Amino acid sequence: MSHVTDHQEAIEKVRELIKDIDTAMLTTISDDGLVSRPMKTQDVEFDGDLWFLTKKDTSKFHEILHNRQVNVAYVDKSYVSIRGNAELVDSPEKIKEFWNAAYEKLLDCNYDDPSLVLIKVKADTAEYWDSSNKFKMMSFMFRRLMGKDADDSEINKVVDLP
Repeated sequence: MSHVTDHQEAIEKVRELIKDIDTAMLTTISDDGLVSRPMKTQDVEFDGDLWFLTKKDTSKFHEILHNRQVNVAYVDKSYVSIRGNAELVDSPEKIKEFWNAAYEKLLDCNYDDPSLVLIKVKADTAEYWDSSNKFKMMSFMFRRLMGKDADDSEINKVVDLP
C-alpha cells in the first residue's frame, strides 16, 4: 500500500472521491461486535470531518456513547474507507443548517425535534481504491479475497488525516 503524506493533498483527494456519493455505510461497535448501516452524507465539503444526522433513541447513538471508534465506507466510482472518532453534537442551529425535506420523511420529524442529534466523525485515516480500471480493480479484490499479496500502489492508497 502506498501512503500519501501531505495533509492538504490527502483531504483534497478524499473530498474528490466522496463528493457526489449521497449514502455511506457507518460502522459502529456494539456489545455484539461491528454494526453497519446506511447514512445520508451531508452536503458539506469534506475538510477532515464527516457529518450525519440521527435520533438519540437509536442504537448507533448509544454505541457511539460507549465507543467513539467508527468507520465510514463509500462505494461508487471508487471505494473509500474512512476510520475515525465520532462525536455526538447537540446543536439545533447546525441541525437546521443540514435539514432538508428528505429528513422529514426519513426520520418522521421536523428539524426542531429535541431527539435529533448530529454525528461528527473526525477522520484519522482514509484508504481508497481507484476503480477506473475495472479489470485491475477486480484482480486486486480477488487476490486479496484469496489471501494473496494484493499490494498495488497504483490502485490502493492510505492517507493519514491528522
